Amino acid sequence: MIHQLKEVMPTPHATRTAMPATTPAGTIPPTPRHVPLAEQTRDGLVESVHYGSLIAVGPDGETLLQAGDPDAAFYPRSSLKPLQAVAMVRAGLKLPENLLALTAASHSGAAMHLDGAARILEMHGLDKSALENSTDLPYGIAEREAWLRSGGEPTQLAQNCSGKHASMAATCVINGWPVQGYLHPEHPLQVLVKDTITELTGEDALAVSTDGCGTPLFAHSLHGMARAYGRMAAADSTEAEGQVAHAMRAFPEMVAGEGRDVTAIMRTVPGLLAKDGFEGLQLIGLRNGTGIAIKISDGADRARMPVTVRVLEELGLDGGQLATLASPPVLGGGHPVGVLRAANFLASN
Repeated sequence: MIHQLKEVMPTPHATRTAMPATTPAGTIPPTPRHVPLAEQTRDGLVESVHYGSLIAVGPDGETLLQAGDPDAAFYPRSSLKPLQAVAMVRAGLKLPENLLALTAASHSGAAMHLDGAARILEMHGLDKSALENSTDLPYGIAEREAWLRSGGEPTQLAQNCSGKHASMAATCVINGWPVQGYLHPEHPLQVLVKDTITELTGEDALAVSTDGCGTPLFAHSLHGMARAYGRMAAADSTEAEGQVAHAMRAFPEMVAGEGRDVTAIMRTVPGLLAKDGFEGLQLIGLRNGTGIAIKISDGADRARMPVTVRVLEELGLDGGQLATLASPPVLGGGHPVGVLRAANFLASN
């Protein structure tokens, strides 16, 4: 059964959706028709509400459930990394699985992450001077605190995208492309990445920007991104998509880190592919080819997982095994007085 909000009519979605290359100058795209997806309660009263949109797409392209405005364009941020990794594998990048998982990572900045990024560079005759990403402290809370206690400062290697950037530089070496300037939109690597994302999502980009780490960033729909993750999750090891997905599932600690929910959910649900992204994004792929895309409109990271768990349960996954991923209780005086939970965003058609 397809579920959707009663007030939002489904939009026909072809295999490939043609979108304009850019937003016309001087125009403002309409605000997406987001709906309540998560709410925090305190002693029975709803204290906060997080709006957003989501969609689950089946292996044959059918819409399994949706809420809000899943065909509106948005920036997928770091949830694009697995798709970027597919482009690099297609271009000849060959890495041990743990390092391929790191290529698709928003890592916490643990030693295994930083050493892994440095190893990718070393394998291709490069060092950290080849990196063109922004500088930052480690992303993980524990990792950042340890880094600061040791006198560490923001570096490109510590920044959470360094695995991707190390592999981008390595892919340039493999293909004889210039390493310097590998982030330029017209560089052969970025042209390949854009074409690969277009293919996997089945739609052209609506707009182009620059991500926080410096890579070109393409706007797509939740519908297209869900389709891409379903395709990746179902692919076998003869395809670049399958190689990236298998590496991420085999080494979930490299995709995020210890104590991170993306790592935890891949460990909890066998065969599940997961990647988060800044500004409230969660992408999921299931082995049967189902893809899920969730966007929290206010960018709240805390709302991702309650909504994700609700969608997975709605699709028939065991709620018991997902219970460990429930959000921590809302406290009052050190005692539970409320909860952060998924809103009742689905209604029967």
